[in-house]
Amino acid sequence: MPGALRFKLAQNSENPRRLNVAGHRIFTTAFSSVYPLYVKKAERKDRTKAEVDQIIRWLTGYTQSGLTKQLKREVDFATFFAEAPALNPNVALIQGVVCGVRIEEVDDPLMQKIRYLDKLIDELAKGKAMEKILRS
Repeated sequence: MPGALRFKLAQNSENPRRLNVAGHRIFTTAFSSVYPLYVKKAERKDRTKAEVDQIIRWLTGYTQSGLTKQLKREVDFATFFAEAPALNPNVALIQGVVCGVRIEEVDDPLMQKIRYLDKLIDELAKGKAMEKILRS
């Protein structure tokens, strides 16, 4: 499977098209180690770190100081999302494919949140307007 974030897929017995993710290593990866990759991806396409931060804040409910604090603490993805003030109520509007996997078909709630973030960063790098990325 292409992409930096690989995980084992298992078919869901109720619906073989839906995917299950069993405790993937990304869950214990420091968010601060992946964050620069999000910024670099955006900057390669003439987007900004400020836009990456805006997307993360929109998705998670963190303030800029809260996001900075989490980056300095070097928390893992599981902690980053567990401590997020409030997931944006419009996350259900985020649909599509990331690394060949439909976001809607990811059963694990944490992996789905990570995929939401990946999808939003992909949209930023593809030049989409911030209003559309933020589902405004």
